[in-house]
Amino acid sequence: MSSQTDVVVIGAGAAGLAAGARLRAAGIPFEIIEAAPVAGGRAATDTTTLGVPFDLGCHWLHDARDNPFTALAETHGFRVGRGVPVRRRLFLGDRFSTDAEKDAADAEVDAVFDAIYAAGQAGRDISAAEVMRAQGPGRYGVLARHWLELMSAAGPADISAVDFALYRDTDDNWPVLDGYGALVLAVAGDLKVTLGCPVRRIDRRGRRLAIETDRGTIACRAVVVTVSTAVIASGRLAFDPALPPDLAEAFAALPLGFAEKVALLFERDIFGVPERSGFDAVDLARPERAGASVMLRPGGASAALVHVAGPEAQAMAGEGPDALADFALGILAATFGADVRRHVVRHLTTDWSGMPFIGGAYSCALPGRAHLRAKLHETFDPRIVFAGEALGGPAFSTCHGAHISGIAAAETALAQLEHAA
Repeated sequence: MSSQTDVVVIGAGAAGLAAGARLRAAGIPFEIIEAAPVAGGRAATDTTTLGVPFDLGCHWLHDARDNPFTALAETHGFRVGRGVPVRRRLFLGDRFSTDAEKDAADAEVDAVFDAIYAAGQAGRDISAAEVMRAQGPGRYGVLARHWLELMSAAGPADISAVDFALYRDTDDNWPVLDGYGALVLAVAGDLKVTLGCPVRRIDRRGRRLAIETDRGTIACRAVVVTVSTAVIASGRLAFDPALPPDLAEAFAALPLGFAEKVALLFERDIFGVPERSGFDAVDLARPERAGASVMLRPGGASAALVHVAGPEAQAMAGEGPDALADFALGILAATFGADVRRHVVRHLTTDWSGMPFIGGAYSCALPGRAHLRAKLHETFDPRIVFAGEALGGPAFSTCHGAHISGIAAAETALAQLEHAA
């Protein structure tokens, strides 16, 4: 493949597809190039493992009332869970908590979060761990750590308080019942994407950019780069000449953390609970152990989804290919009885961290480096524009943040083409 076009979009996740849709609306020549064999990136819906749709990656419409995908879901006929969520239960290693214990645990988690927000809003770019130490030991600190890790995909020691406080969310977090990944693809429609074609290097030495792929080179006037911060920081997508040191530092300062899901299908309903019931599991006697968030009977299936995150879960995953599945099944066995193990039909464990063209969950600024997130928006070569969840403004780490950034990046690329004409 050796060709030329006006704009190349690298990556066909939520950001790349949104950029492509905007460029198509502008009526200019463009191409979308994706390394993976499928489009969608971290927005991916599985329909075969459990017999019902469930999301391997993003699933919740965060800040749902202002989230553009909420209206898009209605337009495309996707069901959204708008009801008041059922109160999640709390499993404490060997039993469910009492209501009083659950209230105390929730209050402690809220106090930790409030303290981190306060530090960040005051401009103290310290770690969440430092804030927690100042708060003093609490009975439910392991639950606070678990929720921090779910939100940021990083351990408290690697979470910047300033970055944490910049994130905007509300209590309106609604699930896409038919799959967020499927919705992202439905919104993209018939956008043409070249799949299975990694881009290795962007040569910016000439008047036109040269996008070097595994199938040849594409010459273009502008490029929208939507790959993850991990891909750029690792050098899997290279630049010639190299990125300025301060920009390279910014990508490295926003690593993708660890957050994975285990899906377990059972031969029959062994839980006896309503559809989409949920609980969080932590072990007060073993606070070094990873926590988990569990959804039972997703889509009405005889199944469970177990969500784990953070360095404790990452260390466990390193023990072997089935380690996370064994951990998830152990939590269900502790909760519902050892007999559940006999009824497993099949399971699937995600591996976002092991995917070379993604490399993790979502971005989180390291302590002391929150200011570098804004660096990604600065122009270093007017022909190159970055997009993706890391550039989602106050909606960073979310699918809709990536979508918004893709549209903005396409607008910038279009303005550059007009200026250079």
